[in-house]
Amino acid sequence: MITPKAVVFDLGKVLVEFDFGIALRRFLPLTTVPLTQLVRLIDQSPLLHQYERGLLSTEEFFAQVRALSGFQGTLEEFGPKFGDIFTEIGPMVDLHAQLRQRGAPTYIFSNTNELAIRHIRQRFAFFSQFDGYVLSYEQHLMKPEPGLYEALERMAGLRGADLFYLDDCPEYVAAGWARGWQGVVHETPEESRAALVSAGLL
Repeated sequence: MITPKAVVFDLGKVLVEFDFGIALRRFLPLTTVPLTQLVRLIDQSPLLHQYERGLLSTEEFFAQVRALSGFQGTLEEFGPKFGDIFTEIGPMVDLHAQLRQRGAPTYIFSNTNELAIRHIRQRFAFFSQFDGYVLSYEQHLMKPEPGLYEALERMAGLRGADLFYLDDCPEYVAAGWARGWQGVVHETPEESRAALVSAGLL
């Protein structure tokens, strides 16, 4: 087996935990719609997917949320309520730090949006410690679309088995395997660590 030359990390549920319910509870007192409608509007909704694909700017996304929910507030008030839904997954952040200490290039590869990344960048110091970031809203593509994987390969200057991929979504990891990437479906920090050790990275 080839020892990979770089490690590709998904962000949500791998390096940070997230809960849209936190945002929904903050929004509810400031809107004119019931919780069920707010959930359909924001939590993994078509509108959110448009935003995460970069088809809507942050200002356009906010305008649509405000129009459909009656949100009473400004974008400056909305942004922190929407973005501050993350908690660091300590063992995985430590795992990344160990890879960096061993000289392994690392990359973030995520379906995400500008408000989330803005918050994560401000709050979590570890986020600045990667060699590159392939983010759906910047590329106008989303996993598992091949073009996003190609963007990561171009950024890293690596292909196939030179890349090792950690993601909690089996479909997304399978798309990497189809390109010859190594990697595992992330379930626990202990299992992911064992996979990296087995691959010769730790």
